[in-house]
Amino acid sequence: MASTENTLEVEFSEASNNWNLEKLYIDLAAAKGKGLTPVEKKFLRGLLCGYSPSEIADQVYKSRSSSAVRVYLSNGLYKYIQELVIRQSGNLIKIKNWSRVTNLLEKAGYKKGFLNQIEENDRELYRNKKESEINQNSSKHYDGQQAIIDVENFHGRADEIAIVERWTIGENCRLVALLGMGGIGKTALAASTVEKIQDEFECVIWRSLRAAPSLAELLLDLIQCLSCGQETELSANVDLLASQLMKYLRSPTARCLIVLDGVEAILRSCDRAGYYAPGYECYGELFARIGEENHRGCLILTSREKPKEIASLEGEKLPVRTLALTGLKTSAGQEILSAKGLLGSPEERKALIKCYAGNPLALKMVATTIHDVFNGHIAEFLEQGTLAFGDIRDLLDQQFNRLSHIEKKLLYWLAIHHRLVPLRGLVEQVVPGICQREHLEAIESLRRRSLLDKNSTSLTLPPVLRTYITEKLSEQISSEMTSKDLAMLVSMSIANAQFKNSGISLTPSAKGTPKALSQERPKTTENYYQISNDC
Repeated sequence: MASTENTLEVEFSEASNNWNLEKLYIDLAAAKGKGLTPVEKKFLRGLLCGYSPSEIADQVYKSRSSSAVRVYLSNGLYKYIQELVIRQSGNLIKIKNWSRVTNLLEKAGYKKGFLNQIEENDRELYRNKKESEINQNSSKHYDGQQAIIDVENFHGRADEIAIVERWTIGENCRLVALLGMGGIGKTALAASTVEKIQDEFECVIWRSLRAAPSLAELLLDLIQCLSCGQETELSANVDLLASQLMKYLRSPTARCLIVLDGVEAILRSCDRAGYYAPGYECYGELFARIGEENHRGCLILTSREKPKEIASLEGEKLPVRTLALTGLKTSAGQEILSAKGLLGSPEERKALIKCYAGNPLALKMVATTIHDVFNGHIAEFLEQGTLAFGDIRDLLDQQFNRLSHIEKKLLYWLAIHHRLVPLRGLVEQVVPGICQREHLEAIESLRRRSLLDKNSTSLTLPPVLRTYITEKLSEQISSEMTSKDLAMLVSMSIANAQFKNSGISLTPSAKGTPKALSQERPKTTENYYQISNDC
C-alpha cells in the first residue's frame, strides 16, 4: 500500500515547486470533511501543473478519454475548492472549467511566496488543529444537492414523512418511489425526509436526473462517491458498473441512501406512462436489480410517472414501495395562503385550495397573482372564473404534452362528461374503433401519471385540470373547424351541448363558495364509471 501511495505522489510532483501543497491538502480536507485521497491529490497536482483533464487522463490512464477524470473533478475537487474559497473570502463561486482552478488558488494565497513568513512550528500547529477537526467528521459521507432545496417553508406532509421513514429505516425497504403530478411536492418531501433520516446512513448521495444523464455517467459518479475516489480504473460496460454499485449497496458495514430526483426526464413522451426514452432502457434494469437483489442500501426516486419495473415489483409487504402524493390538507394549504398575506373568509380559502386540489406549487403561483393583481382578495379572483393561466398553465402543459393521443382524448371526455356511462359506452364515445384493452391501458397510464384520482366508485379530475382540458379542447375544436376537419367534434359528441348542461361554474354562490364546489355527486351504479363533478 505504501509503495502505491509513493507512486501516486511521484506523478505531477513538479507542482510542489510552485505551490504550498501541504497546506492546500489540509485546507481542502477541512472543506471536504476528511482527508484527501491519493487520487484526489494526484489530480489536484495535475491541475496545478496546468494539465487539462484530457492530459491528466492521458498520463494517468494512458487514454484520451477524460470522462472519468471530469466526473471525478466535478463531483469532488471542484466542490472542495469552491467551499474553501467561500470560507476564506465569503464570495460564492462556481468552477465550470479546469483552467479557473489555478487562478482561484493563487488568489487564495497557496502559490509559493505568500506564506514564506510563517514559521514551520506555526505551520505544524495549524496542521495538527485541522487534522483533528477532520478526524471528528470522517465517519460520515454526504454528497448531494438536497441542501440547496428550501425545506424551511415546507408545509404539511408529516404523515408522508413518517411513512417514508418507517419504510426506509423500520422496514429496510430497498426502493421507495415518491410519485405525483408536477408541483405536488415530491422533491421537497424527499429533501425533508432525508434531512430527518440521514444519520441512519453512513453515506447519503442525492442526484438529479433532470438533465437526463446516461446510466454509465450516473454509475461512474455514484461509484466514485461510494468509493471515496478509490475506484479509478472503471469499466465502460454498464452491466459491470451496475454490479459494482450493487457491491457497495451490499456492504455490511456502511449503509447507503441514494436519491434520484426527477426520474420522468428519462421516460418516453407521447406513449404509455412508465416506458423509457430510447437509450435509457438500462435504467429499468438497474431499478429492477435494486428492487430484487438482497442488499442493505436504499434508493428513493421522485417522478411524475411510475416506471414500469416499479409497478411490477411494488407491494405492501415487499421491499419496493410507492407513495402517491395527493394535495395538501386544508390546514397546510392555509399556511401557504397566510404566508402570502391573502385576504378571505375561511370558506373562500377552502374553496381556493380545493380548486387547485391542494397542489402546493399551484397554490403558491396563484397566491402570487392574487396578491399582485387582486390586492390579496381571494373572492375577487374567484369571481373571474379562470384557474389555468400563466405559470400554472405552463406546469400543466408539461404533463399534457407527454400524453399519448388516446390519453388526451380520454381526458377530453372526462372533462366534459358528467353522467353515468357503462364501460362499453365510455369506450365507444371516447375513441370509436379503439378496443377495450387499449382504453383500459390509457386509464391505467393516466393513473400512473397521477392525473386521475380514483376511488372505489369514481374517476375524478381536479378542477384546475378539468378547466385546463376544456380550454385545450376548445382550442382544438377551433383549430379543426378552421381547417374544416370536424373529426374530433363528431367523435367527442360535442354537439350534445354537454358543456351547457354540466353546471361547471366558478362564480361564487351566496355563501361564498364556487357553485362547482357545492354540487353533490350523482349516485353510483355498479359496473359503471362515475365521473365526479365534485371539485
